[in-house]
Amino acid sequence: MLHFELALAYEVFSAAPDTVTVPWYDLTVCGPAAVRVGRFRLEPDAGLDRLRDADTVIVPGWADVDREPPAELVDAVRAAHDAGARVASLCTGVFVLAAAGLLDGARATTHWAHTAELARRHPRVDVDADVLYVDNGRVLTSAGKAAALDLCLHLVRLDHGSSIANVVARRLVVPPHRAGGQSQFVTAPVPARDDHPLLALFPWVLERLDQPLTVEDLARRVRMSSRNLGRHFHAATGTTPLQWLLTQRIRRAQELLEKTDDSVDAIAVATGMGTATTLRRHFNRTVGVPPGTYRRTFRARSSSSRRQVSAAGSGRQVSRSSAK
Repeated sequence: MLHFELALAYEVFSAAPDTVTVPWYDLTVCGPAAVRVGRFRLEPDAGLDRLRDADTVIVPGWADVDREPPAELVDAVRAAHDAGARVASLCTGVFVLAAAGLLDGARATTHWAHTAELARRHPRVDVDADVLYVDNGRVLTSAGKAAALDLCLHLVRLDHGSSIANVVARRLVVPPHRAGGQSQFVTAPVPARDDHPLLALFPWVLERLDQPLTVEDLARRVRMSSRNLGRHFHAATGTTPLQWLLTQRIRRAQELLEKTDDSVDAIAVATGMGTATTLRRHFNRTVGVPPGTYRRTFRARSSSSRRQVSAAGSGRQVSRSSAK
């Protein structure tokens, strides 16, 4: 078992932040027996058969990637998926999903150090070594360590919306959103040094999302050429200034749809999209649904019942949690 990924999942799904009042996840750690993780002993809450009751099953990590995961673990994950659960792997937990056949013909990722082995052992899986996580709907996979946290926050965002995911991120003191398609090899999701030339640019932009900002405006703000800005931006965020700006506008639109009764026209103006038509086009392409559908979905979810989450693993290696 990779206890770092297990701890990440537990931290995100076990308890809601103090300011969050919506029904939260009901987390259960599942496994056939107690397991020792380094110097720690982990006692599961329930057996692997509990996974079939979960809304989401999360496989945090498989430590011994040179060996096939136990059949009882693979069978339990497959049965949970067949019963309708959403299944997500963190880091090398992807080997369990692949063994269960859940990734055949689908795109998936894992820590870059293990992508070649995953592709060799499971040739029917479309392995993408250069992304943080992949969302295939009911099956999701992530790269390692920090990317595992990105996927956990992505699940919260899917279930509860951007504003609540941002609250969780603030509690964990991490960036609220990194797109799954971002490269694993980005040097930092946000500038890490106090003297980074873009350090003051990000909050400056976020305070002016209602304005028609251009790349030239951003470059002028930090006193550099547009080309130089692009190089610094890609090194810091893994994307271009325009794509980052569009992502921030969409995230702001999500928050306003979740928290206000403002019209789509008003939100388009507040996010710098200009018109409702432009907002709908970009929102639908990025989020997958129109703004009105998104608003109705998260208004309904805010009053929905508590979601069943389970975490499980074999007696030796893996843990998982389930959430929906």
